[in-house]
Amino acid sequence: MARSSLREFQERLARRLAEARTAERRGLLGFQCGSEHWLIELAEAGEILPSPPLSTVPLTRPWYRGLANVRGTLYGVVDFAQFNQQAPIVPAGRARLLLVGARHGIHCALLISASTGLRSHEDFEADPVPDPRPWVARRWRDLQGRPWLQIDVARLLAHPDFLDAGLE
Repeated sequence: MARSSLREFQERLARRLAEARTAERRGLLGFQCGSEHWLIELAEAGEILPSPPLSTVPLTRPWYRGLANVRGTLYGVVDFAQFNQQAPIVPAGRARLLLVGARHGIHCALLISASTGLRSHEDFEADPVPDPRPWVARRWRDLQGRPWLQIDVARLLAHPDFLDAGLE
């Protein structure tokens, strides 16, 4: 039994080392929010984790889902689909918290429908159609023609609509 566990550990370690080598070429993380597919630069993305229990905050907009305690640090949680005028995400199943903003000194987490894995810029072609949302850095199309939106975290975190989570 111990030999099997050691073998499984070695296999997992070998897989992770191989993935780390290819991650250098795969500089984007894909995720889904409602019906939209999104991309974020790996340098902008933090940890992805299952949603811990959320503490609601009164008198906030519906898309501001509350606070999450992640290893002793509080993160403000935004339902990214609902923020983008889609149906709210249920924080269960494949839903995840994507921690963003650490590079900007902000503890923010986006509640996303699902993580879709690492991607490469070579997997996409630029889509010239502009998006009216200022936090969309660019639009892409994958090899199947499916549209993807690349998020600009700095613009999102600085946008007045995003910063105004309180009810009026």
